[in-house]
Amino acid sequence: MSGKPKLTYFNGRGRMESVRWLLAAAGVEFEEVFLETREQYLKLIQDGDLLFDQVPLVDIDGMKMVQTRAILSYIAGKHNLYGKDLKERALYIDTYVEGTMDLMQMILTLPFSLPEAKEKNLPLIIEKAKNRYFPAYEKVLKQHCQGFLVGNQLSWADVHLLEAILMVEEKDPTVLSEFPLLQGFKTRISNMPTIKKFLQPGSQRKPQPDDKYVATVMKILKEAMYYSI
Repeated sequence: MSGKPKLTYFNGRGRMESVRWLLAAAGVEFEEVFLETREQYLKLIQDGDLLFDQVPLVDIDGMKMVQTRAILSYIAGKHNLYGKDLKERALYIDTYVEGTMDLMQMILTLPFSLPEAKEKNLPLIIEKAKNRYFPAYEKVLKQHCQGFLVGNQLSWADVHLLEAILMVEEKDPTVLSEFPLLQGFKTRISNMPTIKKFLQPGSQRKPQPDDKYVATVMKILKEAMYYSI
């Protein structure tokens, strides 16, 4: 039996993409099982694998873990990406991660919106990135002067921020034009060996969601869709 983590989710980004990013940054190989039918999803529920009837589901170290934040916290702690002490974790890493989660969640739900809502909400998301989130991280980098958000080594917060930056840049390629420190951060973190590998074509990084992905998720989850994308 393989010792690699096994990720069960849809064949797309959603809430599992941050798990893929963090495992890749840690240099951990993983396997994936893609949900393609509602029957697969219902069987996971019937087998008791989904505590709250939601994916992601990650089999790791003999555990079946659900809830994205719990999964990410475990991976970060195991692979030395969660700071050196409780203060770094709670005051800095958790805080920064929560900010990027808020930003990314707005983008994750966008493909599932009605066309008129997409047209209305996308400019608002870009505006919030430029005026609320990215200024805060620019300030952190200026004050910290270490090249990383926390301490003097890569952490979960750095990985998460890079993921968020790239997601927003897919919607507005000029979004970092007024943030020179974030531009440097993006280049520096993107060129770390494990992350650079993950960003290459052919990796397990998923593309932006298309209509086929949205239709598959909606078919499988139906009324549970919002809580599990």
